[in-house]
Amino acid sequence: MRYSAVSLIRNAFTGHRRWPRVWREPEPKPAYDVVIIGGGGHGLATAHYLARNHGVTNVAVLEKSYLGNGNVGRNTTIVRSNYLCPDNIAFNEHSLKLWEGLSGDLNYNVMLSQRGVLVTFHTPAQRDAAIRRGNSMRLNGVDAVLLGREEVRKLVPIIDFSPSARFPILGGLLQPRGGSVRHDAVAWGYARSADARGVDIIQNCEVTGIKTGKGRVRAVETNRGSIRAKKVAIIVAGHSTLVAGMAGLRLPIESHVLQSFVTEPVKPVLDTVVSFGAAHFAVVQSDKGGLVFNGSLDGYNSYAQRGNMEALEDVAAAAASFMPCFSRLRLLRHWGGINDMTMDGSPIITKTPVKGLYFNGGWCYGGFKGTPASGWTMAHLIANDAPHELASGFTLSRFETGLVINENGAGPCPGRH
Repeated sequence: MRYSAVSLIRNAFTGHRRWPRVWREPEPKPAYDVVIIGGGGHGLATAHYLARNHGVTNVAVLEKSYLGNGNVGRNTTIVRSNYLCPDNIAFNEHSLKLWEGLSGDLNYNVMLSQRGVLVTFHTPAQRDAAIRRGNSMRLNGVDAVLLGREEVRKLVPIIDFSPSARFPILGGLLQPRGGSVRHDAVAWGYARSADARGVDIIQNCEVTGIKTGKGRVRAVETNRGSIRAKKVAIIVAGHSTLVAGMAGLRLPIESHVLQSFVTEPVKPVLDTVVSFGAAHFAVVQSDKGGLVFNGSLDGYNSYAQRGNMEALEDVAAAAASFMPCFSRLRLLRHWGGINDMTMDGSPIITKTPVKGLYFNGGWCYGGFKGTPASGWTMAHLIANDAPHELASGFTLSRFETGLVINENGAGPCPGRH
């Protein structure tokens, strides 16, 4: 929808009360063909591609809070496909290609900025790991450039290259097509598109139970009543184990908090996404000027969207060691996202032992970047009752058979998971 300058000014002076709704606020219907539990990026993307690719529109997306309150709005906005294992490379490369055309697909600007993603290395072992990952990427048709020390200095001069640097830079692995996306725009764009195709997006609708009978799913119980469904998809990120438990499923997943931070805005100093190979640390400068960064998981299991001072101190120390100019910045705010961590660093997109019940989760550090391909392949699975070839290895059964996908490229740093 387009607005004239006059309408923009008029709505601004009325406190934005006259803006038309971007999506409807429907009441839940008694029954749907598909119910998606979770209105985050992956759930909304699944609804969009169910409608767009497969013509399945009798769909409800149930969100216990408001759209954007979960992990889709609690991340560092980084997108990349610089993975190690062929399964994850192919999947995330497809996702990156979808990112590249997503604004046009949704008719909504998701603000993709392909500024490049650089992972530095600091020891010969890390260099070997970066070379291995880069070779794997190139063998699978993904862009990867190995940089020496001086090339990294030219690209990111604010890194500490002094003789007294605590972590000397030996070089880095660059994916030029990587970058960042505006996370809330992703949620809004997918929601608007799915709604326009007839999908019901129901906020403030918490699922309290999943009804099964004779080996198949029957309905979901919510705080707004019971909703019958032929098919139900659980796509709830860090709360995967809790919701799956309602159907009697036990998952090979642990939930951990991952904190992100943003500083006060400053003039442009960093036009590349950078990961610090000596510590689990990544940083990108937002369009508003704030430096957005994160580090390692908090050291305990949790479902809470909050962090702790120990993690803050650890990440701040990494930032100051890597880029000393950051030490004088003030933190503006921070938030916690709940990461559902699998044992092999790879996601799960699968049918479950309960007929008509599907699961998507276990995204570890890669949830946001995998959003488009996750929705694409999950929609295919639900519509066809068969896995998409890009996600055929991401089954629950791999943990029984031992055919795991050990992805050391899941985190931002080479050789770390």
